[in-house]
Amino acid sequence: MKASTGTSDLLGMTLEQLQEFCAAEGFPRFTAKQICDWLYKKRVDNIDSMTNLSLVQRARLKEIAHIGRETPVRCQVSKDGTKKYLFSVPAQVPPAHVETVFIPDDDRATLCVSCQVGCKMGCRFCVTGQQGFHGNLSAGDILNQLFSIPEFEQLTNVVFMGMGEPMDNLDAILAATQVLTSPWGLGWSPKRITVSTVGIIPGLKRFLEESLCHLAVSLHNPVPQERLQIMPVQKAFPLNEVLALLRKYDWSSQRRLSFEYTMFHGMNDDLVHAQKLVDALKGLDCRVNLIRFHESPEAPYKTSTPTMIKDFQEYLNRHGVICTLRASRGQDIDAACGLLAGKE
Repeated sequence: MKASTGTSDLLGMTLEQLQEFCAAEGFPRFTAKQICDWLYKKRVDNIDSMTNLSLVQRARLKEIAHIGRETPVRCQVSKDGTKKYLFSVPAQVPPAHVETVFIPDDDRATLCVSCQVGCKMGCRFCVTGQQGFHGNLSAGDILNQLFSIPEFEQLTNVVFMGMGEPMDNLDAILAATQVLTSPWGLGWSPKRITVSTVGIIPGLKRFLEESLCHLAVSLHNPVPQERLQIMPVQKAFPLNEVLALLRKYDWSSQRRLSFEYTMFHGMNDDLVHAQKLVDALKGLDCRVNLIRFHESPEAPYKTSTPTMIKDFQEYLNRHGVICTLRASRGQDIDAACGLLAGKE
């Protein structure tokens, strides 16, 4: 076996990466599939449990690798049953934390996972965006948010809508979703996974070519100059260019396209904005999810009134755009949209 420097986390490696890892150590090629089965099908949390590996292989593996599992530091439970988990990210210097939200809803159970510590996008209304960027999560860090919660077996859906911008950490996102959807991994349908973005066009184009997971685009205002005031990304990647890219793809088959639209009082919630939104999305097979703005000291905005939200929703539905209002969950523990901060 070849000598190795340092240690690697096994969780998050794809089958191809495990094959390369095992080849570099002189393990038989089939060892990679064995490790893969232990990691993703049996979900072991220690190397000694990999009992079809020889004692020599397990001893060497413990010298050069870790499983990469970290239990949550804390769990907060909302009065509505939502749970917010805090995870440490040991690889970050100094050590950092991210938050993950488990949302039970009748026969559905959704996990909202994070992909970065903080975020570079700087959206004015988002608590995560106001804390700046502190590092990317690895595919293992992302998957650990699923594998290390007690509700793992209940999960029906995963949404990449927690801390961070997925298209700004795309390699890790694609590796994590490959583990989730591949036969050698969890074997989930891509329909169970939704990845969000503010519209980072290079990453978005690659994502659309390499993944069949659902896509959710954070839109929030159809007027370019107004969107720029709350979303700095509008300057580098204008909404009209994002929409032009999306129109090149087929959204009538397996993959679903949705737009997230946070309702701000007096800013984007009147029927003029509703009409402009209908015009902007014309010809796209999509839906719009309205989100009540969750007020916080970090953002000087107010949420729209229930009447304005209802009128806005009805206008979109009348004009051919499927529009739903997302239920606010976990607001009492700062687990709702835009409130995740990774505070220890």
